[in-house]
Amino acid sequence: MRIIHLSDTHIDRTDAPNKYGVNATDSLRLMLTELRHLRNVDAVVVTGDIADDGAVEAYTAVRELVGEFAGRLGAPVFYTTGNHDERDAFGKVLGSGHPEPEAVLESGASERVAVSTVGGTRVVTLDSLVPGEVYGRVSEAQLGWLKGVLSTPAEHGTVVALHHPPISLGISATQPFFGLRNPGELAEAIRGSDVRVVLTGHYHLQLLGFLASVPVWVTPGVVNRIDLASAPGTERVVRGASASLVELGGAEGPMFHTFHARDPRAHETVYELDEGQVRGFVERHG
Repeated sequence: MRIIHLSDTHIDRTDAPNKYGVNATDSLRLMLTELRHLRNVDAVVVTGDIADDGAVEAYTAVRELVGEFAGRLGAPVFYTTGNHDERDAFGKVLGSGHPEPEAVLESGASERVAVSTVGGTRVVTLDSLVPGEVYGRVSEAQLGWLKGVLSTPAEHGTVVALHHPPISLGISATQPFFGLRNPGELAEAIRGSDVRVVLTGHYHLQLLGFLASVPVWVTPGVVNRIDLASAPGTERVVRGASASLVELGGAEGPMFHTFHARDPRAHETVYELDEGQVRGFVERHG
């Protein structure tokens, strides 16, 4: 099972530079162009923050760009929500996030949660969006549904995808406050199951850890990346679109590879937050 993993496209409703001078649609185009030579791809997974402000036009642009790319590969595309997404607009354009889901969670909160099987590998997408918040949470309804799905093993195991990572890195200024708020509950739901990997985004950097002995992969963002070499307590965002290839199965799997687009302006600073700005942001949103 070979998966192209994208996240954090942050597409605006117009194909134009954002307030920081970055055209998010161009970043996505560039990344997909860089990946055009890949072959034997079984699925494309996009783990949230698809639209920067939840606009229908943004979801439509991503559906068309990623859909055309994946269509040439003959691979289905699976989407999850992120904290910047809006469930109703997401649903109008992307439905459950699966092209032909085998099952979806029917919840009062209209959570976008679904399951499909690709070549014997089960793909489950969860919805960690907490409206109005930067951090994430997987609801009790989702966790119960997930346990039911996982009660029957899939032929080649399960991939779980969601936006907010259930892990964090100590040297980041904001990660400990803005990841998944209930990682222990998710760990309990997948412990002892056939889950082979958990795919996430949100942090705009690459990171590998474990949850209940299951690898958790955080793919860097398409729109930009976080530079962890900045001074303690600060945060620096740089230009540069990135994506991942996740390979499951075989004696060596899972394996993870990160692609960085050949952007002549890569590594240029998009914006920086000093210690006071980071502290204020955490106090407002954490």
